[in-house]
Amino acid sequence: MSAVCYLFPSSKSIPDSVMIRTRTILPSLLLLCAWLAQPVFADGMSLEQIARLSEVQEVALSPDGRRIAFTRAVPRDLADQEDGPAWRELHLIDSGGEVRGFITGEVDIGNIGWTPDGAAITFVDKREGDEHAALYGIPVDGGEARRIAGAGDGVIDYSFAPDGSAVALVAGEPEGSDREALRDKGFDAIVFEEEMRPRHLWVHDLAGDSEPRRIEMDGSVQAVDWSPAGDRLALRVTPRQLVDDTLMFQRVRIVTPQGEELGRVENPGKLADVAWSDDGRHLALIGTETIKDTRAGRLLVTDDGGGEWTHLMQGLEGHVIDVDWEGERIVFLSHEGVSSRIGRIAADGSGEETLLSGDDLIATSIDASGDRIAFAASSPEYPREVHALAGDDADRLTNGNSWLEQVELARQQVVEYEARDGLMIQGLLVWPLDYEEGERYPLILAVHGGPESHYSNGWLTSYNLPAQHAAAEGYFMFYPNYRGSTGRGVEFALRSQGRPAREEFDDLVDGVDHLIERGWVDGERVGITGGSYGGYATAWGATYYSERFAAAVMNVGLSDKIAMLGTSDIPQELYEVHYRTWPWEDWDLYREASPIYYVERAQTPILILHGAADPRVDPTQSRILYRYLKLQDDPPPVRLVLYPGEGHGNRRAASRWDYSLRLMRWMNHYLKGEGGDPPPRDLDYAPFE
Repeated sequence: MSAVCYLFPSSKSIPDSVMIRTRTILPSLLLLCAWLAQPVFADGMSLEQIARLSEVQEVALSPDGRRIAFTRAVPRDLADQEDGPAWRELHLIDSGGEVRGFITGEVDIGNIGWTPDGAAITFVDKREGDEHAALYGIPVDGGEARRIAGAGDGVIDYSFAPDGSAVALVAGEPEGSDREALRDKGFDAIVFEEEMRPRHLWVHDLAGDSEPRRIEMDGSVQAVDWSPAGDRLALRVTPRQLVDDTLMFQRVRIVTPQGEELGRVENPGKLADVAWSDDGRHLALIGTETIKDTRAGRLLVTDDGGGEWTHLMQGLEGHVIDVDWEGERIVFLSHEGVSSRIGRIAADGSGEETLLSGDDLIATSIDASGDRIAFAASSPEYPREVHALAGDDADRLTNGNSWLEQVELARQQVVEYEARDGLMIQGLLVWPLDYEEGERYPLILAVHGGPESHYSNGWLTSYNLPAQHAAAEGYFMFYPNYRGSTGRGVEFALRSQGRPAREEFDDLVDGVDHLIERGWVDGERVGITGGSYGGYATAWGATYYSERFAAAVMNVGLSDKIAMLGTSDIPQELYEVHYRTWPWEDWDLYREASPIYYVERAQTPILILHGAADPRVDPTQSRILYRYLKLQDDPPPVRLVLYPGEGHGNRRAASRWDYSLRLMRWMNHYLKGEGGDPPPRDLDYAPFE
């Protein structure tokens, strides 16, 4: 455990800038080095190190492009902090490139931006004295954060008028005092799906002391963007405040600051980001061409009054992830295959050019201001950090996990293979750290969720998919982008629709066979894991394909397609972009695509993990699979672990740590160990207990 103590002095003393690193952490390191007897980096990554990784989340350029604000997610230290999700700190890169913390420690900063004059960084937070989250600003030249505005039951989104005279806010409808009083007396019955309170648009005049005024309109407002021309707002609005509506039925409305509707964009299906051109004449959207598209990834542009839209970059074999403007040209970020690309294109679709493209630097968001473009990106060597374009290359501006430079990391390789029907599939392979030619190694197959998602050739290690630690333990870890994944264009993403668990999951087995045929993997020691749809694939591997997998760890996964549709908060999304039919129209499709239908085949030891408060995949999905397996005459080893309060994936530090330990112990027990009965129920939580 000495490695943990050496690598991780207090997070408050670790700045992002390499230039200022030594003066702040050297005292802590000297104290720790006094009792360290040997180097601790040669054996690859430990689970403790993974649990301590921080990463950049939001990136926001100042209006003049000279400064960059960003947030960093810093996991809680369970040794001396209360359990909970990662802290979100606010940091600034100044015009000279120096990085300094602005609001750090035990804080939760979100939705960062700038005042139009660039004098202050803005953010949403719930601070001392606040009943609900509010909009704050902190001067970049010194001074304390001050409250700018609050509304409803808490600010969710905001956008400033270009002259700084007002701010538009999105906030939920507050609960009435009568309802609060009744609930306090115990009258807390929930009327299912009728308790949702809509989100509203508010406009706050910053010149006086008046309260924000609510703008009345139909539907529930999700986001607001004030036009640089100053005369209109672009709103993303849904019919109701239901998850299904926010996924499938967000539409753009153009209104005046007084609420008069000027136009609409009737975009079909899913909608992601929108962005005004610098002169306010055009609006760029990341949307879809059809409601059947699995993910918003088409670059659309319309006029300032909405109406008809033009699809730019038709035929793109990838998905647009983020968008901004640089003068009259659109700056876009696309994911293509396992790579990412930053480019520019005119509003009429002409003059497309690539600004940055690489196979091992994966951008996840961009922000353009003036002639500068900043973005968050990861690589196989480090999690997300802040970067900026520099000619044809990128400068890395932050280094929040500088200790990683001293950790020996395993090789990460792009792999392509041919599925049984001839379709080419891409994936990423992390090699055993001490690989020896001619030896065969156990494999952990990592299946992504969605399936409208994909793996890119960036940082792949996380609490639930600990690739670098698995490599240090002597495993291959393989991340395939099976058919139905994003990143390969619309046609590839639609290939699995209406055919759940068929060719898409055959692609997984074909990938395993490819690695076996190369002489790398021991086919008798293959495990499978994944969350959500990846958990569904894991259950499929442990039942339908049980003879192929010696261990399985299923996270928030599906087991009964019929019950899944009836208990999920996204039934319309499941119908439109997954099943393409309702259960009562084809009971056989749903039944035959359900892992519980094949429990009599099951022989794979399976560890089932699920958030007890999951609204997306109800925990009954895991309970049903567990019960059906246990009821067999000769059941495989099976264990079900539920995490109280966790939803569709673990957020708290303690439940993440528990998950990592259980995952690797299960794989080690059945792929490298004695097998048989499950390992002991209880865990040793050191060094965090």
